[in-house]
Amino acid sequence: MPNRRGVAALQASAAPTFVVAWSTGFVVARVLRGEVDPNLFLAVRFALTAVLFVPLVFAAGAAWPRRREVPRHLAAGVLIQGIYLGGSYWAVANGLPAAVMALIGALQPLLVALLAHAVLGEHVRPRTWTGLLIGLAGVVLVIAPRLASGDGSVGSPLVLAVAVLGIISMTFGTLVQKTSLAGADLRAASAIQNGGAAVACGVFALLLGEDHWAGGVATLAVLGWAAVFLSGGGTTLLIWMVRRGEAARVSALLLLVPPLVAVETFLLFGDTLTALQTVGFAVAMGGVWLARS
Repeated sequence: MPNRRGVAALQASAAPTFVVAWSTGFVVARVLRGEVDPNLFLAVRFALTAVLFVPLVFAAGAAWPRRREVPRHLAAGVLIQGIYLGGSYWAVANGLPAAVMALIGALQPLLVALLAHAVLGEHVRPRTWTGLLIGLAGVVLVIAPRLASGDGSVGSPLVLAVAVLGIISMTFGTLVQKTSLAGADLRAASAIQNGGAAVACGVFALLLGEDHWAGGVATLAVLGWAAVFLSGGGTTLLIWMVRRGEAARVSALLLLVPPLVAVETFLLFGDTLTALQTVGFAVAMGGVWLARS
């Protein structure tokens, strides 16, 4: 177990590291567009992450969850990653604009706050609610140029419903980490939960007939990044922070993801970054600071 100084350093770096890691997931999706079918890629990604955690568990001599807890961990992985990312990627691939998906995703922290109070009995302070609403306003400012340019259509009702289902799934997947699952070793829990997500996305790929994998070395490099830093790092940090803090305050960090993605796509792909989006980033940062203070 890390000493107090190590834990303090991890706590200080966890939030920014998580936001940066999580935001690169959207860059990964863009790079892989047309190269690999989404659920097929996700199934392989989650399976690799699960495999990576297994030797860490044995090397640390950590205990695996009790047998009766394993199905709950599998279900948690299906919720927080399998249905969320599988549904989100499918919705975007089937006509939902990325800006609309980002806007729907920005509602997740508010949904977490509502359910954390109702289901877990967490006390959500007024300043947290205020911060969440300010952060959401910042996200809207960042996404506004894309919505105004005609990227605001929502496609078919089915596509929109799948996108919303993905966000609801992640919400419950986040909250369930505060239940009895929190007593399990995080490395063992991550191995099992990523395994559950891999199975879910594998089933989705089979049902949807996804078998396209045309990428080469670059695709493998992106797969390695996604397996190690996105699933292994980002999602594990999310679970660690939720276990140690209030779910609403942790989920507020997700409001920083769309603004950071706008900056990353500007730097990497030359996308437009307007003054309004820059203001939106600042507003989002202020809202998240208020929600977490």
